Amino acid sequence: MERKHWMDNLRWVTVLLVLFYHVFYFYNNKGVFGGVGGFGDYPEYPQYQDVVMYILYPWFMPILFLLAGIGSRYALQKQSGKEWFRSRTRKLLVPGTIGLLVFHWMVGYFNTVVAAREGVFDGVPAVVKYFIMAFSGTGPLWFIQVLWLLCLVLLLVRAIDRKDRFWNWCGKANLVVIILLGVLFWAGEQTLIKNPRPESLDGLLNLYKPLFYLVPFLMGYFVFSHDEVQERVRKAWIPLLVCAVIAGTVLIVTTFGQDNTSPQYLGSPLNCLYGWLMCLAMMGWFKARFDGTNRFATYMTQSSYGIYIVHYLVIASLGYMMKTYTSLAPWKMYVILFVAVMLLSPAIYEIIKRIPFVRWCVLGMKKEKKHEQTV
Repeated sequence: MERKHWMDNLRWVTVLLVLFYHVFYFYNNKGVFGGVGGFGDYPEYPQYQDVVMYILYPWFMPILFLLAGIGSRYALQKQSGKEWFRSRTRKLLVPGTIGLLVFHWMVGYFNTVVAAREGVFDGVPAVVKYFIMAFSGTGPLWFIQVLWLLCLVLLLVRAIDRKDRFWNWCGKANLVVIILLGVLFWAGEQTLIKNPRPESLDGLLNLYKPLFYLVPFLMGYFVFSHDEVQERVRKAWIPLLVCAVIAGTVLIVTTFGQDNTSPQYLGSPLNCLYGWLMCLAMMGWFKARFDGTNRFATYMTQSSYGIYIVHYLVIASLGYMMKTYTSLAPWKMYVILFVAVMLLSPAIYEIIKRIPFVRWCVLGMKKEKKHEQTV
């Protein structure tokens, strides 16, 4: 099968947008969980730069799951289910579990001891403290943990559709049906717990959103893995993008200041409309305009997964240090943090992938592979 360069390019561009998003997320003052807070209270201090979160959050993680579903279909045409799931376990579950103990405990340090409150672990044995920090360092690894679980679900679904009847039927979807699939996008958001109970796992379930992300993952596998469906979206990318921009503008103008990660916000029809239209528009745009490669794109295709895995340590450590121990102007902190995460994350990845065993623990790599596709 000819390589889908547009998918590679959309994936690594989205990963870079995740890094960009986290710079603003870390300093947000809209009540979004995580980070160290903003530079004043809303609405007295609007922090209009937080608009980046409203633009990106509704669609950039769903599109990564959608692309993962498409890629899973292609991979399973070349591998047995057992071989595929074994490789997914190494690539996803190993970094999402063992990697916490080897690398991400450092992120957990800032998530607990520093970013939470000083003295929180006074009197706690060092070994216990280490494991708490390790499991608190999950950060963006929730994505690969959920993706591994969805891969397991996919094997069960494929066992039901052994003869690909449902897959073949999905390939007949026209543009109207493709747009109406946004109803499933909305239905997935309704699985979030609207009023999570304090001191329970409700908040964790809302963070991971496995039932919601199952929707774009399975749509990627069954619907958007068809060349015909991709072509229909490609032809309509301009009107789809125009409609997405209109929906997004209305959404942001009418909701700016709200916690854009709350279940109520995410489950609103307008948020779901914007998120789904952006997923379609981005796929169509990249299929139409970015279905090629060059040296930089090839490098990013090979490296974006590892960059995603390690990037949050830069955000958590440098972002906290600047806000706590310097008097820099906020705009300087944003610029420094953005440049640092874009430069240091690839550097950390390049170092780790050259260290035997550590690269297996943190990146799920047996050895350096030049043409291994990212998730």
